[in-house]
Amino acid sequence: MSDLKNAWEHKYITTNGVKLHYVTQGTGPLMLMLHGFPEFWYSWRHQIPEFAENFQVVALDLRGYNDSEKPKAQSAYIMGEFIKDVAGVIKGLGHEKCVLVGHDWGGAIAWCFAHAHPEMLEKLIILNLPHPAKFSQGLSTPQQLLRSWYMFLFQLPIMPEFLLQTFDYQPIAQIIQGTAVNKNAFTASDLAAYKNAAAKPGALTAMLNYYRNVFSHFLPNKNWGILNIPTLMIWGENDTALGKELTYGTDTYVSNLQIQYIPHCGHWVQQEQPQLVNRYMREFMVL
Repeated sequence: MSDLKNAWEHKYITTNGVKLHYVTQGTGPLMLMLHGFPEFWYSWRHQIPEFAENFQVVALDLRGYNDSEKPKAQSAYIMGEFIKDVAGVIKGLGHEKCVLVGHDWGGAIAWCFAHAHPEMLEKLIILNLPHPAKFSQGLSTPQQLLRSWYMFLFQLPIMPEFLLQTFDYQPIAQIIQGTAVNKNAFTASDLAAYKNAAAKPGALTAMLNYYRNVFSHFLPNKNWGILNIPTLMIWGENDTALGKELTYGTDTYVSNLQIQYIPHCGHWVQQEQPQLVNRYMREFMVL
């Protein structure tokens, strides 16, 4: 595995007016991976070499994260811009379509991209992020509002940045390891990588700006229509932020849907149970 890890490359692409960093390995059809909060491309470290055998795997740093450009305006962190970023990356890398994989915020972007540009996707894989319509419905329930308390904290100016950088960014590590079921999935160097990424100038505010615009992304009355793209959802059942019930009824919005639940696993599913996630992804890809 260490040899395979050494085979991936760090590159940059400019699209939609921003310079984005990504890690890539392999050749063939494009598999594009979108991470969540408070992560960066590194959250796909167990998947990149696995799927590089059959794909050009590209794990992106979303705008505002790690080594990608960090626009200062809060208005730069809206779903319409994220969708343009993804479309530009696919085309800029010389592809017309891709297999799109998203976790957490990357999953939200992947869902919205699939509805906006179904013609650009071969397959869709979502990890621990409900369909936006289901999330909107969930936010009307007391249990999900309680789970999503941090989203309301993140609306505040300055205070969230101050809290997250205390004790040498230890809250970043705590968000990840503290909510994991398999805490051994994260080594000290893994957690240091996440803290270092969050500590880059402008990164914390950029990461939080995703949340500061969040309520415009999940409009309760939006007509989402029905996706016809083959879609796999993988769900760690012990997610502290997103209840399993948010997955129920997803087939209302997706005509060709599989869901694989992983028990005794938290929100960071592809890192907590990488072998199982890789197996489910590979089985889905050959269908």
